[in-house]
Amino acid sequence: MSLKKRAMAGVVAPAGIAVALAACVTPAAAADIQGVVQDALGKPLAGATLGLKTRDGRVVGHAQSDVAGHFVFTGAAPGVYAIVADKAGFQTGTAIVSVTGSAVPATRLTLAATGALEISVAAERLNRARSGLSPTTGGSVYRLGAGDVDSMPQGEDTSFNQVLLQAPGVAQDSFGQLHVRGDHGNLQYRVDGVILPEGITGFGQAFDTRFAQSVDLLTGALPAQYGYRTAGVIEIDTRRQIEQGGRIDLYGGSHGTFSPSIEYGNTKGNLSYYVTGSLLASDAGIENPAPGFNAIHDRTNQAKGFGYLSYLIDPTTRLSAMFGSYDGKFQIPNNPGQPVDPNGNGFGVLAPNFDSAALDENQRETNRYGIVSLQSSAGPKFDYQVSLFSRYTSVHFTPDPIGDLVFNGVASDVLRSSFSNGVQADGTYRLNDAHTIRMGLFASTENDRSDNSSTVFPVNANGDVDGAPFTIVDGNAKNGNKLFGLYAQDEWRISDRLTLNYGLRADRMDEFVTAGQISPRLGVVYKATPRTTIHAGYARYFTPPPTELVSSPNLALFAGTSAAPATSQNDPVQPERSHYFDFGVSHQITPAANVGIDAFYKRVTNLIDEGQFGQALVFTPFNYAQGLIYGVELTASYKTDRLSAYANLARTTSLARGVDSAQFNFDPAELAYIADHWVHTDHDQTWTASAGLAYKWQGTQYTADALFGSGLRSGFANTDQLPAYVQVNVGANRRFRTESLGTIEARIAIVNLFDRVYELRDGSGIGVGAPQFGPRRGIYVGLAKLF
Repeated sequence: MSLKKRAMAGVVAPAGIAVALAACVTPAAAADIQGVVQDALGKPLAGATLGLKTRDGRVVGHAQSDVAGHFVFTGAAPGVYAIVADKAGFQTGTAIVSVTGSAVPATRLTLAATGALEISVAAERLNRARSGLSPTTGGSVYRLGAGDVDSMPQGEDTSFNQVLLQAPGVAQDSFGQLHVRGDHGNLQYRVDGVILPEGITGFGQAFDTRFAQSVDLLTGALPAQYGYRTAGVIEIDTRRQIEQGGRIDLYGGSHGTFSPSIEYGNTKGNLSYYVTGSLLASDAGIENPAPGFNAIHDRTNQAKGFGYLSYLIDPTTRLSAMFGSYDGKFQIPNNPGQPVDPNGNGFGVLAPNFDSAALDENQRETNRYGIVSLQSSAGPKFDYQVSLFSRYTSVHFTPDPIGDLVFNGVASDVLRSSFSNGVQADGTYRLNDAHTIRMGLFASTENDRSDNSSTVFPVNANGDVDGAPFTIVDGNAKNGNKLFGLYAQDEWRISDRLTLNYGLRADRMDEFVTAGQISPRLGVVYKATPRTTIHAGYARYFTPPPTELVSSPNLALFAGTSAAPATSQNDPVQPERSHYFDFGVSHQITPAANVGIDAFYKRVTNLIDEGQFGQALVFTPFNYAQGLIYGVELTASYKTDRLSAYANLARTTSLARGVDSAQFNFDPAELAYIADHWVHTDHDQTWTASAGLAYKWQGTQYTADALFGSGLRSGFANTDQLPAYVQVNVGANRRFRTESLGTIEARIAIVNLFDRVYELRDGSGIGVGAPQFGPRRGIYVGLAKLF
């Protein structure tokens, strides 16, 4: 059926209204008349104006459709009525209803577009073309749609890292860090296919789940277009179909948490736009270093914003722009009862009775990014997208000027910032039915700055205080860091059941070191049966160090002070090079149930890791000479209209040997041990599991999810392991329609339902700072107004 014919379905011509009305009889009690207004594609239409007319043409009721397209006329007397719907850009629609009892069947009005529908079709074609620029042949993909986020206990108020923790093989760490398949960080974020330059590691979540239509986590042996950060590629698709409307959300509860947010979108002619913003204030900004219910000195205030604009130049060309902003202020929580000058070096001379609960350390974080993209086609076979991007990010740690000195012997004010710009281009050429050629490039330049102002004590040969404290200023900048990459690949559809993707990638970096690599990629997908799919792949990876975190301190400045390193060696951080193998099988048991298994093996030279080596909560990268990471993941999911459930289990081993950069951060004994032994990385967690459940009953959705971790590493050279933990979260949400306020959505969530006290970090291990405990029980409620 054509779109025009479908658009007219359910519409009665005005000339036939009188005949239809005259043929009906109406004795019965009063009732409500309700229904839905939609377009020819079945999408709800908000803001449609509706009138309720009697047989003689009198208008006895007025209504307007809400964001879900729903409308209602209350208290209609027995009789036959015509519902007439109007909306700008659409033809008038009419439907006949008869009130003969207390229950009237819901009415569905379909309005034919007068031009906007063609725009929607063109936009959807461009969306499909953009998706075609990013194949995943050979790798593993875990998809989360907007409905999946809504099915989590906190819904759209779930932080981005908590959403990703529900994917297989993702381990939880302190400060909101994530470890995918045994890697430290090494994550790449893409928004609508465009790489975002890496931000400086902090506590805050720069991304908001509200603007995401879907989130894909890509892991394994990836095609050639994916380079640099490859442990996990997070593909964020923004909201593609933008209807007029929005929502205001108030959310808050335990631990002094309050988070208002607003979002609004609209499409006018060829222009679509969407904006969202949120604020967060809480007394639980960072993990508590003590097991108590309330942390000391842990207030945070955060603000996020995102905007998207899209203009359809013609049916094959679209210009879009995105921008995002994040600002976060954090108090660093205190651990009470800590001894002054724990090693007896005389640091306590300034304040021998200083209470560690009174420390006043703080951190401020800033993140800004912008992307402009042109997507188009050159003929029927070639699609392309060219994007310009820019990002600024900074972290500023301010110490307690006295307290940090008496406890640590140094008080460092640390500022790190990065400003990067670049271009990305991707193209797809459909050679024939069997071969799809893809190619592209990436180029960026980055200016980084590291400013450290450290107040220290002069010390004698025994390390004891030998004079009044003084300040050392050690600032350095590295401008013009360059990164360049090219790729080409062929997706060869050998048969309906077998697809092969092979390609090459060439990368070059000119940063603190200069290096490059040619990287082959190979992936295969075989559909063994209509319900069973096998994938396998190999990838050679080249991972530059996170330049924005690399600093080159002048170690000679700190000689003879309380901040002097025990080791003076400081070789530059090198790019990581690895061979990655991946194999997996997925099987559809029923249309609603799926299971899968995936195994991976990674052999690494110059494995990149990061650690917190001072009291400033800023991470510093370093290399292990060798690395070995391997594991297996099991996944299962079930989804129907009312019930959805999932479960993931992963076993991972992450080993390393020999430190060959930034050695001055390490204790000499630990450095010597790592040189001769394979050690677990500090983020290695043997067993990781996640599970979730959502059930809709009588209009209310009940949700629950859970996390399990066998414990991260601890102790000298990571030779110990923290205890296992389980955290269960539950929630419920319901959407109401009220006569005075329209559509309202209410939500309640309980985080850590059983109030389990567990430790993510105990303050020991390679590059680990203070202890951190998981969140204590929190009860949160939300109320949203849709408009």
